[in-house]
Amino acid sequence: MNPTELRASVGLAGIFGLRMLGMFLILPVFAIYAHGLPGGNSQTLIGLALGAYGLTQAMLQLPFGMASDRWGRKRVIYFGLLLFVIGSFVAASAADIYMVIVGRSIQGAGAISAAITALLADLTREEHRTKAMSMIGATIGLAFAASMALGPLLYQAIGVPGIFELTGVLALAAMGVVYAVIPDPRDSHFHSDAGVAPARLRDVLHDGQLLRLDFGIFALHAAQMAMFVVIPFALRETGGMPEAQHWKIYLPVMLGAFAFMVPAIIYSEKKAKHKPIFVFAVALLLLSQLLMTVLIQSFWGIVAMLLLFFIAFNILEASLPSLISRLAPARSKGTAMGVYNTSQSLGLFAGGVAGGLLSHYAGQWSVFAFGGAISALWLMLAASMKTPPAVRTRMFHVEPMSAEAARELSRRLIGLDGVMEAIVDPEEGAAYLKVEMAGWDEEGVTKLIEGGV
Repeated sequence: MNPTELRASVGLAGIFGLRMLGMFLILPVFAIYAHGLPGGNSQTLIGLALGAYGLTQAMLQLPFGMASDRWGRKRVIYFGLLLFVIGSFVAASAADIYMVIVGRSIQGAGAISAAITALLADLTREEHRTKAMSMIGATIGLAFAASMALGPLLYQAIGVPGIFELTGVLALAAMGVVYAVIPDPRDSHFHSDAGVAPARLRDVLHDGQLLRLDFGIFALHAAQMAMFVVIPFALRETGGMPEAQHWKIYLPVMLGAFAFMVPAIIYSEKKAKHKPIFVFAVALLLLSQLLMTVLIQSFWGIVAMLLLFFIAFNILEASLPSLISRLAPARSKGTAMGVYNTSQSLGLFAGGVAGGLLSHYAGQWSVFAFGGAISALWLMLAASMKTPPAVRTRMFHVEPMSAEAARELSRRLIGLDGVMEAIVDPEEGAAYLKVEMAGWDEEGVTKLIEGGV
């Protein structure tokens, strides 16, 4: 990467991470805080407050991304961050659970993920874009892990209203980063690997393999959000541990889960064992949910199941985007990821609502029965999915050419050893290839692209 690309990648990954931190910091402590608010005696409303963020984000994520193609990336990002700031301060000043729900809904309306991804694509060359996107993915993972430990500590220091205020201030700082650090793109246009193409939505939504993965990310985040409607109460009741001390549980659990996740991902990549590791992680998720239904009254049982859950969660969070990339058509990767991200947000909303309703009317165990049910369905879908091809996506810049020349170049690229799919898009000035992991004719591809047809 050149300095401009590196600055853009680090800056935008930081902005993405700050938003995720703002969403997850309250997760380990919110249910207990909300229970003390007027109206917070209803678990249903607590769950709705947790999940409201996901609903508005799901509704606006794709439209904001498309709007950035027309109105400009930074304008949409500024607007989304401003909504997030407003929502944060509304939630911080809320006198009852209803205003917290309003604040969380406004926070989620700042759905700038697609706009950030599009801006990153504008600012990075094709051959470096995958690395830049990976930086965002790593930042999201770190933000989630940090929030599990920092949330209880900040709760003790400044309370949940203070956490909301802090996330609002951080979002304001992020606006400053967009202005002062992130370069303005010289050329802003649609990128198939980063943007959603309405014309390709139909194909993506009719692809059974991709829909399995979309349901998977929905189920994973639904189980996660539902769980945190009851886990803070369960830890306090079974272990006599005040919520400000819960970081002593979450920190070692997250470190342990990470230690298990890294070798699993390395093994799946090096040995092309993506499906077995993936199915194993879904089975582990199911096991954690089923055992939690009977261990919810045991402090150490809860801790052990949290470890199992987060081992599965971390493996799946790392695996799912890679599987989307392998299974999606080369020119529809951005559209497939847009649907995937929307499914994730819907899972956050559904999990919060389901967790609140079930814990209110049927008890804590039923929340994990819900998680077990959707995990069992996911396990059946995962076990029956096709083995993902051992391929990776490569992108190359191409010089302006006619549509006919682009088709001919695509045909010749597919004829090279190890090239499984090739799409040359003259409007985007890019060639999108899927190539075999074991080896491909990189020299031949480079010569064809540099020499033209």
